[in-house]
Amino acid sequence: MKPVFALVDCNNFYASCERLFRPDLNGRPIVVLSNNDGCVVARSAEAKAMGIGMGVPYFKIKEAYERAGGVVFSSNYALYADLSRRVMTVLEMQVPRVEVYSIDEAFLDLSGLEHLVSLSEFAADIRQRVLRWVGIMVGVGIAPTKTLAKLANYAAKRWPATDGVVDLRDPIRQQKLLQLVPVEEVWGIGRRLARQLNEMGIRTAWQLAKANQKVIRRQFSVVVERTVCELNGLSCLALHEQPEPKKQIISSRSFGERITEFQSMREAVSKYTSRAAEKLRVQQEYCRLVQVSLRTSPFSPQEPFYSNSAIVELGLPTADSRELVQAACQGLRQIWKAGYRYQKASVMLTDFWPPGSYQQNLFETPCSKPKSQALMQVMDNINSSGKGRVFLAAEGIEQEWQMKRGFLSPAYTTRISDIPKVS
Repeated sequence: MKPVFALVDCNNFYASCERLFRPDLNGRPIVVLSNNDGCVVARSAEAKAMGIGMGVPYFKIKEAYERAGGVVFSSNYALYADLSRRVMTVLEMQVPRVEVYSIDEAFLDLSGLEHLVSLSEFAADIRQRVLRWVGIMVGVGIAPTKTLAKLANYAAKRWPATDGVVDLRDPIRQQKLLQLVPVEEVWGIGRRLARQLNEMGIRTAWQLAKANQKVIRRQFSVVVERTVCELNGLSCLALHEQPEPKKQIISSRSFGERITEFQSMREAVSKYTSRAAEKLRVQQEYCRLVQVSLRTSPFSPQEPFYSNSAIVELGLPTADSRELVQAACQGLRQIWKAGYRYQKASVMLTDFWPPGSYQQNLFETPCSKPKSQALMQVMDNINSSGKGRVFLAAEGIEQEWQMKRGFLSPAYTTRISDIPKVS
């Protein structure tokens, strides 16, 4: 059976989430900002039409943008994650195999369905279901490989005449589209590789598909060679229903205000470590190494620059937030220097072990803290229930160092007090 993939991609996802509960914003430009309301990370179609680029600092466009009637939002991660979960749930109700690729994208396995239904009609039905049940518009690209499905989705979003669905199984349609698409739009190529390919005379996806595969592998890598095979309809990338376990977990944020006191930095590091520990437990692994890093701003030439990191090795791998926070704070004490205005800190957990698979030591065993796993489970259950949140005292109460989100919208779907009211 020949494989058939569909890529479902939400249109302007962050901006669409903000507009979903604000119908008064229909037709108005919307941008969503990065942490600390710094740069533009998402744009509505209207904002794109104004020429606003990705990553542009907001202060550079603020005056002209607001004068044109534009609306700005801080990143509302709780809202985006919940609406993403709802979209993925709808998709999983339509097909048995789904790979959640990112917060707003998923690959579907449609293999064999072409004998039962028209895939174009099936994709159109998926679009309508997601729009009707969640309120988010999506585009659907269908093809015999994941790379071609990505390009089909690109076409579905770029050309309105497609009605949001492009079926690229036909080789003639593949050739026509590949001849139109710049090589930098091919999945996995990007600008850096595109410049090198341009120097070789390869400017379109079609020219890359027809390139000598041995030369491509020698000049670049086997990964780019696989891309060439995929562009020619040979599937090299399988569907992954379960994400690969991470080999490291990083929790990092820039501060809303510069930190100058050790206690505030200790709270921030404890908070980041607890967040990373939660992700570690979701992955059902323990970690042995904790790395703590901090730095001042590299863009403040009038202030002295300082950056450093420390690694702490635990006696036994653990997923207990208390032990990981203790290790992180130990590392922080090793690198902390007074007299600096710190902009950012990060915590990385690494050297992961499955429970029970590591070498125990003579003086400490998992039985030394018999209630550790039960306590962490209770904390995680409470924090994921939406009914409240418990945290370690080391994380602090005030947390004045938290990132700025001056344009934050309500958590419409995850907080009872923020549910829209109709009068």
